[in-house]
Amino acid sequence: MALDKPYTDVPGTIIFDAEQSRKGYWLNQFCMSLMKADNRARFKADERAYLDEWAMSEEQKQAVLARDLNWCMRTGGNIYFLAKIGATDGKSFQQMAGSMTGMSEDEYRAMMLAGGRSANGNRFVGEDGDAQAHRQPQGNSAKKEGN
Repeated sequence: MALDKPYTDVPGTIIFDAEQSRKGYWLNQFCMSLMKADNRARFKADERAYLDEWAMSEEQKQAVLARDLNWCMRTGGNIYFLAKIGATDGKSFQQMAGSMTGMSEDEYRAMMLAGGRSANGNRFVGEDGDAQAHRQPQGNSAKKEGN
């Protein structure tokens, strides 16, 4: 029985619910493996070979290789786990989050210090706020991928 998920209509938001957790299990396990220095070294030495050791979908592997965290999240990744990829690449969380919103690290930091994005125009898909897909750099690619 499918659950009613009214939260899927919030722009710019992927809720990490049980379904997303199942979908991203191996992607998130791969990310957790990067907590160990020897695994980070193996991954950096041959990313594709290391990814092929995991039971991830090809789409998930491509999203990791592209370092497209929005794509990773659409395939079940959770930002807590995905942050390990950025750390492996020597990036701060603010740099990573900025890349997901089309902002620089400084722009993202300033937005968060100012209280984050306004809810006005961003409460549901179809409004005209700044979090709507058509206003995001990933918005057009998400539409092309059918998400």
